[in-house]
Amino acid sequence: QVQLVESGGGLVQPGGSLRLSCAASGLTFSRYAMNWHRQAPGKQRELVAAITRAGDSSIYTDSVKGRFTVSRDNVENTVYLQMNNLKPEDTAVYFCQAVNGLETYWGQGTQVTVSS
Repeated sequence: QVQLVESGGGLVQPGGSLRLSCAASGLTFSRYAMNWHRQAPGKQRELVAAITRAGDSSIYTDSVKGRFTVSRDNVENTVYLQMNNLKPEDTAVYFCQAVNGLETYWGQGTQVTVSS
């Protein structure tokens, strides 16, 4: 059974940092590209960052470029999202997604709230 379990969310002040983790099990992790999405209240889910299977390339949505960094550990079967200089507009539920062609799996999400 495939499981993706996110952790690391919480409440942080503007300008603060958080590191999200997504631990994968039940799949050959290195065969999957990994994405981080987020969904704010009343808004559509959006792709925030993506990283290739080998971790040698990544992309970011414009609003997080220079602040967020995605990385992965194919030994620990974990993908990370380091979030720095957080802004109130980053408040959302963050989800990780594993993708291999048409095969995809989602985590349950972790809440990130940026507020003073």
